[in-house]
Amino acid sequence: MRPLDGVTVVSLEQAVAVPYASRLLADLGARVIKVERPGAGDFARDYDTACGSVSSYFAWTNVGKESVALDLKDPAGREVLDRLVAGADVVLCNLSPDAARRLGLDADSLRRDRPDLVVGELSAYGADGPYAGRKAFDALVQSETGLVELTGDGEVTARAGISVADIAAGVQLHSAVLAALLHRARTGEGATLRLSLFEALAEWMHQPMLYAAGTGAAAPRTGAHHPTIAPYGPFRCADGTVHLAVQNDAQWRRLCRVLSRPALADDPRFGTVSSRVAHRADLHAALDFSAWTAADLLAALDGADVPAARTRTVAELPEHPQLTARDRLTRVTVPGGGVPLLRPPVDSTAWGWEPAPVPSPGEHTERVLRELGYPEDEVRALRATAAR
Repeated sequence: MRPLDGVTVVSLEQAVAVPYASRLLADLGARVIKVERPGAGDFARDYDTACGSVSSYFAWTNVGKESVALDLKDPAGREVLDRLVAGADVVLCNLSPDAARRLGLDADSLRRDRPDLVVGELSAYGADGPYAGRKAFDALVQSETGLVELTGDGEVTARAGISVADIAAGVQLHSAVLAALLHRARTGEGATLRLSLFEALAEWMHQPMLYAAGTGAAAPRTGAHHPTIAPYGPFRCADGTVHLAVQNDAQWRRLCRVLSRPALADDPRFGTVSSRVAHRADLHAALDFSAWTAADLLAALDGADVPAARTRTVAELPEHPQLTARDRLTRVTVPGGGVPLLRPPVDSTAWGWEPAPVPSPGEHTERVLRELGYPEDEVRALRATAAR
């Protein structure tokens, strides 16, 4: 058994954040019924064309779900949803707060007759405050929280290369649902869980926020190098790049021994972390790895217990020797093909995980309708409505 076997999640979801949360629940055994718009379904299906007939975002966040296509503005479609909710343990929703209230799908409405229900609502900036009516997407939230201002090199700013706001919200919603299910098991009471994309990423911004508050200025943008530790970043070798992470003076001295440059360790400009940061340009100029291959340098650094890594391309990740040796990749069926996906990163002695397909739009509508007790003529009629 997996921990959430027997738990049913109905998710009114689109984009990335809530789909990621429900995918994590599916990984733990929950039955996740994804409610999609008739026709195209979740608009994230079409973000790109990297995975069969669906996007890389969609393939990643929708493993192991069932897709039901419903027109929630049609009374018949809404009745199906009501039946689904009646049998659910968890309902997740990232409709806007106003849209959810208009449809009677807000947490207060859903839990009025089902106080044992766990309802998770994701909004852009929260239900009140001056930004309550604004739309938010990942890059916009990265800007509002200061992450874009913090990221980049010199005068050039950059957004993080992955959807960090969506991931932050998805992970936090997932963990809150688990806590709410534990609370329900102990008390019989459900819970209303509300979070915003903005506050989810703001939580992750604590360290740079505290640094700026304590020093009076944000840490400078230093590209892939650490703003307050040195040498901590990428350095070119003869055939690639090695990323150093020298975090203390003992590691610095060991690095100098690897380079056969003991005098460098005693240079007053480089004697402490703060002095190395203050003289970063001189430090980088003094560190010459051009005669080393990346493999030889990493072997020498490993032998000296100096933290370092190879800077690789994302295209190399599926063939990473560590992932390959640990058999972390599997193949998952997606609409129109199959893709390599990583197994969940947490291994458990109490349960396992097997890859499950990514659904086509409305793929499970008829099966779910039959489970709900609809006769065949109504199943055909609802299916026809959903296909329009």
